[in-house]
Amino acid sequence: MTYLLYMENMKNQLLDRFIRYVKTWTTSNQNNADNGIIPSEAREADFAQALADELKKIGLSDVLVTEHAYVCGRLPATKGCENVPVIGFLAHMDTAAEVSGKDVKPSVIENYNGKPISIGNGVVLDPAKDKELAESKGQTIITTDGSTLLGADDKAGIAAIMTAIEHIVSDSTIKHGTVEIIFSPDEETGHGMDFVPTDWLTAKQCYTLDGGKEAELEVECFNAYKSEITFTGIAMHTGTARQGMVNSITMASSFLSMLPPGEAPETTDGYRGFYAPMDMSGEIEQSKVVLYLRDFSADGMKKRLETVDALAKAVEYKFPGGKTKVVHTKQYLNMKEELDKNPAVVEKLVKAVKNAGKEPTFNPIRGGTDGSRLTEMGIPTPNVFTGGHNFHSRSEWASLDQMMTAVKTVIELVKLWAEDK
Repeated sequence: MTYLLYMENMKNQLLDRFIRYVKTWTTSNQNNADNGIIPSEAREADFAQALADELKKIGLSDVLVTEHAYVCGRLPATKGCENVPVIGFLAHMDTAAEVSGKDVKPSVIENYNGKPISIGNGVVLDPAKDKELAESKGQTIITTDGSTLLGADDKAGIAAIMTAIEHIVSDSTIKHGTVEIIFSPDEETGHGMDFVPTDWLTAKQCYTLDGGKEAELEVECFNAYKSEITFTGIAMHTGTARQGMVNSITMASSFLSMLPPGEAPETTDGYRGFYAPMDMSGEIEQSKVVLYLRDFSADGMKKRLETVDALAKAVEYKFPGGKTKVVHTKQYLNMKEELDKNPAVVEKLVKAVKNAGKEPTFNPIRGGTDGSRLTEMGIPTPNVFTGGHNFHSRSEWASLDQMMTAVKTVIELVKLWAEDK
C-alpha cells in the first residue's frame, strides 16, 4: 500500500470514528457534578465502556474504566525504549449543556467551496463572519443540522488520540516509550479532574487535545475563582413593608449593577479578565448570586476578589439591616508558570507540530482545561488543537483535515519523546 493510500485510509477511519462519537449523547449535568456525582450522567459511563472496548480492540491490553468513568489505557514501551519518559494524552467525553447534544445529526461536506453553508434550522455558517471557516476552503467540513451542537469539543480530541494510537500500535517501525491515555468525564462541569486516577497515571508530562484551530497551542489560561454571594434581607408583608422590609432580591440586583460593565465576558477578549454572573436565585428574605472571576495574573485575581468583597459590603451599607456573606472557591490556576519550569514539554510539542507540516501559533485560553488542573497537580500539561470550531453552539463545525494534523502531531510527539533514551 502506498503512503498516500495509507493516509487516506487513516483519514477515513478518523472520520468514521468522529461521526460515531458525536452521535453518542454524553451531555453532562452541572447540578449533579456540583454535588459530587461523577460521572454526572450514566450516559458518560456507557460511552466510557465503549471507548475502553475500542482501545482493547486496537490492541491495548492494559485498559480499565474506574468507578467514576475515567477510561485508562496504557501502551507499553517498545524494546529498547523502556527508560524513555512516559507521556500521557487526555481528552474529555462529555459535551456542554448550553445546547442540546442529543440526537446529533452530523453532515459531511467534502472539498468545501468557501461559500456560506445553510446547515438547517435557520443556522448559516458564513465565511465572511468566520475567518477560520474562510481559511478552510477545500477541506472536509463536518457540521450539525443546526438543531444541536456537534460535540467536536471534545470528541475530535478523542478521535485524534484513538486514531494516532491505532497507527502507532499497527506500525512496528515506530519506537516509543510507554504511552498513557485518559478519557475523562465532566470536564464541561469543571469537575473533570476531581477523581482522575493519579495512582494509575505514571506520566510526568501530558497533553490534552481540547483546543480548536489547526496548529494552535495553548500554554496559559485564566486563574479562575467562583464567588458565591448570599444576601439576607428582612421579610415582611408587602402591604406594610415601608421602613421595615429589606428585599434580598433588590440587594442582589444592586450588587450586580455595581459590577464594571467593561469587565464582562461579552465585553472582553485577549488577556482581559472579567466578572461573569452565572446564576441568581432567591426570595425576599434570602437571595444568592454565583459569580465567576477570571484573570490571567495572580495580582489581577487578588484585586477581583477584593472588589467582590467591597461591593458586597457596599450593599450592606446601602440596605441597612441587610447582610451579605461571600464565599470564594478556587477553580483552577494559570498553567503558564509551571509549564515554564518544564520547557521540554512545550518544546517537543512545537517541534511535533512542525514535523506534522504546520507552523504552531499560541493563544491564551480564555477558560481552563483538564490540563490546567493537571498542571496544578504537578503534571505539566499544555493543550493541543483538534480542528473543532464554534464550540458550545449550533454553529459548531470541525475540519477533518485539521483533525488529521492533530493525529500526526500526537504521533510525532510519541516519536520525539522516544529520542530521550
